[in-house]
Amino acid sequence: MNILIFLIILFFLVLVHEFGHFIVAKKSGIRVDEFAIGFPPRLWKKKIGETLYSLNLLPIGGFVKIFGENPDQESIEGPDKARSFVHKPRYIQAFVLSAGVIMNILFAWVLFSIAIMIGLPAPSGYAGDKALQNSNVSILEVLPESPAQKAGLMAGDKILAIESEGESLEKLEVEEVMKFISTHGDKKIITTIKRGEETKEIEATPVRGLLEYRPALGISLGQVGTLKLGFFASIFEAGKITIYMIGAIAIGLFSLLQNLIFGEADLSGIAGPVGIVGLVGDASTLGFAYLLGFTAMISVNLAVLNLLPFPALDGGRLLFVIIESVIRRPIKPVIANTLNFVGFAILILLMIVVTYNDIARIL
Repeated sequence: MNILIFLIILFFLVLVHEFGHFIVAKKSGIRVDEFAIGFPPRLWKKKIGETLYSLNLLPIGGFVKIFGENPDQESIEGPDKARSFVHKPRYIQAFVLSAGVIMNILFAWVLFSIAIMIGLPAPSGYAGDKALQNSNVSILEVLPESPAQKAGLMAGDKILAIESEGESLEKLEVEEVMKFISTHGDKKIITTIKRGEETKEIEATPVRGLLEYRPALGISLGQVGTLKLGFFASIFEAGKITIYMIGAIAIGLFSLLQNLIFGEADLSGIAGPVGIVGLVGDASTLGFAYLLGFTAMISVNLAVLNLLPFPALDGGRLLFVIIESVIRRPIKPVIANTLNFVGFAILILLMIVVTYNDIARIL
């Protein structure tokens, strides 16, 4: 079921991104030869007008084949060269290349808006003056290899009750729960949690060493409730969340690239397709609104990642357009095509490495 949900999410994210390129190219008078979801071999195809629409076997992305985006002799000097990407003004080229990113950001905004109208889980600090409904002490993070993780506690679990050796905590607040855990070190703690619609009891024993000053289960806690607003307020709040996510993801990505350059990056914390399947399963158990918010976050991730000035990505192609604007002449097609091919090969290699880490983590 998790795989099916992931494939549906991936389908819509790719569809939205590639539709951005497709519609802007069409409206700009550029010939579009193919609109594809996934990568070949083809499972289904249908030609409508001059464009071939296809559904392919490998569901790891998609593409729009725009005439002249990868320059060749036909697009440069052929009979249909006036409708070639390479012969359009550079501001149109830039708009076509950035349209996919713009659509992913707009899609995230829409999803966040719908999620808030339904009721999106949010920490009390984020909500500010807005009253949260059904506020609970919830688990925000679970440390790897901690007693909490081994016992089965997960991020998103709502704590309904906590007890140890017949003693229970009456006042469920973040500080009180943390204090209860630390004062019952080395003793079995029974935590009653709610996960989605399911309620269960989980037993775990705090250990020393996770924190310097007290025994701990290895969980981070926060007061989390449901942020639910009206139509216009949801749209405004969703816009703020989308802008915040763009900044946070960009900073995180910059830090990762910086660490990669200095050989200090830890790729084990990066989730690839296999890892995202597991995260989708976690998100779906927390409700439809949470799943929409999670999908919106992936959409923003996809937008920011595609803006990187790396060959084969939209950002790399935009960089070529900027360079051509500065030097006032086209980059030689053989150079541009070679760099894009090498960039694509590196991206595939990186995906293989991340997927290997995903599988190794599961095993």
